[in-house]
Amino acid sequence: MMTDDELLRLENQLCFAMVTAARNVVAVYRPILEPLGLTHPQYLVMLALWEHSPRSLTDLSAELALEPASASPLVKRLEKDGLVQRARSTADERRLDITLTDTGRALRDRAVDVPRAVMAAVGTGIDEVASLRDALKPFAGRAPRSPSADAEPGVGGRSYT
Repeated sequence: MMTDDELLRLENQLCFAMVTAARNVVAVYRPILEPLGLTHPQYLVMLALWEHSPRSLTDLSAELALEPASASPLVKRLEKDGLVQRARSTADERRLDITLTDTGRALRDRAVDVPRAVMAAVGTGIDEVASLRDALKPFAGRAPRSPSADAEPGVGGRSYT
């Protein structure tokens, strides 16, 4: 059992480990994505669009766990770069649909090697990446929920240290 002093040590904080890891992951991706002309957030948008296009801005934002106001400038930049097109939906004028251009679809062929290059840069394999990704799922991509009153710490894959 940790003492109160140990619980409050910076090195024992999940939030600190995740923030520094996220910053370092983005730094690993930066030189790998640079030849593609993408930033890390733009890469995430393109990944979502390569999975499904067209998509509404609202759907894309939800998929990326971003507010539409944060996703919109990313999409505008990708449009300026000729990778996507934004257009009002013919079915619902309030909806903004994002569609890949031919150039955006072609970029996927060059991006296929990004995951392998990232794994090589950090000296890890697909199984380790999958395990880490799966361990982060309770914290990623959605709003936090409060633990139930009768749950024990660490039950259900959650740990609060």
